[in-house]
Amino acid sequence: MTALPPITMATRFRGFLPVVVDVETGGFNARTDALLEIAAVLIEMHADGSLARGETFRYHVQPFEGANLEPASLAVNGIDPYHPLRPAIPEGDALQRIFQQVRNAVRAAECTRAVLVGHNAFFDLNFLNAAVERAQIKRNPFHPFSSFDTATLGGVAYGQTVLMRAALAAGFDWDASAAHSAGYDAERTADLFCAVCNQFQGVYETSRRRLASMGPLPRPGEDAAVD
Repeated sequence: MTALPPITMATRFRGFLPVVVDVETGGFNARTDALLEIAAVLIEMHADGSLARGETFRYHVQPFEGANLEPASLAVNGIDPYHPLRPAIPEGDALQRIFQQVRNAVRAAECTRAVLVGHNAFFDLNFLNAAVERAQIKRNPFHPFSSFDTATLGGVAYGQTVLMRAALAAGFDWDASAAHSAGYDAERTADLFCAVCNQFQGVYETSRRRLASMGPLPRPGEDAAVD
């Protein structure tokens, strides 16, 4: 039997470090609607290769100049963007603070880049990328288009695509009064991502043994002869 090296975060996801991101916004259009909250949750790996939720970073965000605020969206997330006691900071500052923590985690895990994990990740990644463009941030540690979507993973593993239902199906508690805040939703998304990955760890082990038995494989872009 082929001896395999220990699993590391870098080998588990091909050099990518999964980082969970959730945003609360003033609408659905990433170009025109305000980013109001952002949270990022790091993912950690235990010695046995299992994953667990790590540290959370969260910020209230000031609407950018000219940002649209849809009343229906504010009614759902309960955010008053201009409340005098709301500790909001400019979106560029919020992103830079999160990106510094993510870059530190990428280096510590010996990965090459972060990949966004989100529940309906397309939404979160679009708002993240739009804010990066507005703030003219040059060093974005996240892959610009790849992501892990826990709505898809929850559907595959538990038959549930709504975050609350998928979290409950996975065995986690759900606090309805805390939902629709970026920090809470990001932490529950991280719990769900780790639960699915841990559930499929045996499948991953089998697949890497199978690939190891095949010997060196062609790198992307190289021709592979198939008989």
